[in-house]
Amino acid sequence: MPDRMNLTAGTLVFDGDCGFCMRALGWLRVLDRDSRITTVPAQRPDAPTLVDATAEQCRASVRWKGADGSTAAGAEAANAALSVALGTDLPMRLYRRTQNLQETCYEWISRNRGQLPGLTPWCRRYPGDCGRVS
Repeated sequence: MPDRMNLTAGTLVFDGDCGFCMRALGWLRVLDRDSRITTVPAQRPDAPTLVDATAEQCRASVRWKGADGSTAAGAEAANAALSVALGTDLPMRLYRRTQNLQETCYEWISRNRGQLPGLTPWCRRYPGDCGRVS
């Protein structure tokens, strides 16, 4: 993790089969008033290359690639995206102070996301975006 990320724009790869992820993505989009974040379902064939990751890494956790080329995963990726959406580095500064706690919470959410309340998953709504035939 770099000490400072350029938090002007970036790409977030998320689990397109996760309803909870869709709910979180909806809030992120509301906060991203300047449309600085590109969101891509991990199931899209080119998604891993967009964030310098493997398909397995994208399936394991949310992935981020900033405009400066910095990459992140898990809670760090979520905080980077939130920082860009809000236009402030406060979420990243908080993450650096509470990294262990946030990563532990992220792992719990990730393991239990199928049981958490959510919306219709992206890949069910837009199967063509996920390399699937409807």
